[in-house]
Amino acid sequence: MGNFLAGKVVAVTGAGRGIGRAVALAAAAEGAKVVVNDYGVSVDGASPASEIASAVVKEIEAAGGEAVAVADDISTMAGGQRVVDVALSSYGRIDGVVCVAGILRERMLFNMSEEEWDPVIATHLKGTFTVFRAASAVMRKQRAGVLIGFTSGNHQGSVSQANYSAAKGGIISLVRSAALGLNKYGVTANAVAPVARTRMSANVPMELAEMGEPEDVAALVVYLLSERAREVTGQVYTVAGAKIAVWAQPRELRAAYAEGGSWTPEKIAEFLPGSVGVDPMPMLVRLEEMERAAREGSRPNA
Repeated sequence: MGNFLAGKVVAVTGAGRGIGRAVALAAAAEGAKVVVNDYGVSVDGASPASEIASAVVKEIEAAGGEAVAVADDISTMAGGQRVVDVALSSYGRIDGVVCVAGILRERMLFNMSEEEWDPVIATHLKGTFTVFRAASAVMRKQRAGVLIGFTSGNHQGSVSQANYSAAKGGIISLVRSAALGLNKYGVTANAVAPVARTRMSANVPMELAEMGEPEDVAALVVYLLSERAREVTGQVYTVAGAKIAVWAQPRELRAAYAEGGSWTPEKIAEFLPGSVGVDPMPMLVRLEEMERAAREGSRPNA
């Protein structure tokens, strides 16, 4: 047992499997008391099973740690609140929340149904909000705490996961908003974009050149939960095995102003392409490589 998180109480959603489980185990191994939340569903969000969370609690206890299970659905306000309430009733405080829970329902945008859109947004984006909302109210009064959301490189866009990409992009904006709004209360908020072998990453249609394990992601999360990261907020980090990277903050690239103070469509058509231009989209290049590899019968690298 380590002591990187000694005395802290941490709640982890989606902690029954994969990265969430690795985070829960790592936090407990570093001295945290852990609230293990998992609705216990399959990759597409179906067939909930409450014993998934309990199994991880047993692992933590067997290793000498302390944990409690919460099988609630965090896509509801009551479920998110219960995760925090259990932390308070069991351990008296909440020092960090890590929102890993997510599902996938893949479909091309022009074929995607409401039933494929809503649950993905609800689990990823709303599920992060419900827990952040409940935890931040407590952390504000404590004047300390850590919020960690899970995003993905797919926030750049995805061919067949518009629902997932939209949710992951929303999580980044939610994290940045939390970082701004809670900074004066001593609360930090960051996002992690993992690249690791999990049941959700198993169907990625390309060979990922940089791929890690859930334990690699857990190490970064433990750091962000710790006192050593007290000044780190509003950031998005990728962790892929041995690699850790930070994403750029959004900012304007180029700007131009109309003569006379107003634009017409004709003026824009003449001026914009050469002066303001575009910011090339890396994912389009990857898509072209994927399509070329598919024609050749091979599997592209990313």
